[in-house]
Amino acid sequence: METTLLNTLLHWIADSQIAILISESDFLFPWIEAVHVLAITTFFGSIVMVDLRLIHIGFLERSVHRLTQEVLPYTWKAFGVALITGSLLFVSRAITYSHNNFFLIKMSLLLAAGINMLVFQKVTGHQMSTWVPHAQPPAAAKLAGVISLFLWICIIICGRWIGFTLQPTLGG
Repeated sequence: METTLLNTLLHWIADSQIAILISESDFLFPWIEAVHVLAITTFFGSIVMVDLRLIHIGFLERSVHRLTQEVLPYTWKAFGVALITGSLLFVSRAITYSHNNFFLIKMSLLLAAGINMLVFQKVTGHQMSTWVPHAQPPAAAKLAGVISLFLWICIIICGRWIGFTLQPTLGG
């Protein structure tokens, strides 16, 4: 029953006007993908800054609290652009992507990264303003930083492999 509903939803997405427009255009998909890659680059760069500070091997001249205040607004904007462009890329090939193992792994890793961030924000990082500014963060914060780096590197690797593992389609 769930499979039929999922297939119906995927076909509805694939048959939408936006999906057809992107998939049939010679330039829309590559431009959306280029913006997606730039957004991910910006997002990942800002995440790396925070994670390296949490791990206590980079950006030590700033407190974790100050660094997050400076960097996270850019992180969230880049994430928003990546989410929008990634959704547009998905829509253009919804059925194909939904059967791609690297896409499915990437989505699972994105969920894990979100949970890691949520746990950090609610459990460990909610008191970061009280941490000694240039001291090592608590062990739980370091662990969150290591997990975050690992997950985001894996997400990027899976994202790149998606394009190399898609089954070719005739006439497209």
